[in-house]
Amino acid sequence: MTLALIEYLRRTDVDVVLVETDTSNPDVMKAVHGEIECGACDLDDASGWIDFVNFCDRHRNATVVVNTAARSQTGVAQYGGTLASTLDELARRLVVLWVINRQRDSLELLFKFGATFPDAVTHVVRNGYFGSPEKFTLYRDSQLRTAVEKQGQSLDFPDLADRVADELRSQRLSIRRAVETMHIGERAELLRWCALCGTMFARVTAGG
Repeated sequence: MTLALIEYLRRTDVDVVLVETDTSNPDVMKAVHGEIECGACDLDDASGWIDFVNFCDRHRNATVVVNTAARSQTGVAQYGGTLASTLDELARRLVVLWVINRQRDSLELLFKFGATFPDAVTHVVRNGYFGSPEKFTLYRDSQLRTAVEKQGQSLDFPDLADRVADELRSQRLSIRRAVETMHIGERAELLRWCALCGTMFARVTAGG
């Protein structure tokens, strides 16, 4: 999803930079480092959070997109206050796109995340890879959904054909580069997916 968000922001003339926190597998940064400014921060320790805040400070006129590692929750709980306490000084608003599957764990992790960043605007994104929105019954029937939708939205991230997703990952392509280099069939599928992603992101970014 991070690659799609970066491409959407660039197409809408937003100055965007990337913070890559998946230090063991920084695929997103490798895909876009030649096109936008990037920084790598290990959010498993306090030093990484300091680097994160300083990176935001150095790029005050840009939208900072953060690609988070799946394992980051422990670091968020321990050190996330470093960022939370500086958001006002940085003149930043934290907007979270929280991707969920159909299992309980992704909802429980979001609940814990909210304790560290209670003022974040959080949107829950149902990952279409795991099925249609109607199949996300745990989230649909949860009190968490009610709480999220008081400020944020419930969104649906479209599924991308496996062969296209695999090519993006294996070749470490940005969306922009993939559009230039993929065969016509794969490119058509990628553009279809990007259009759906754009519709979703437009709901999040409407009104700034």
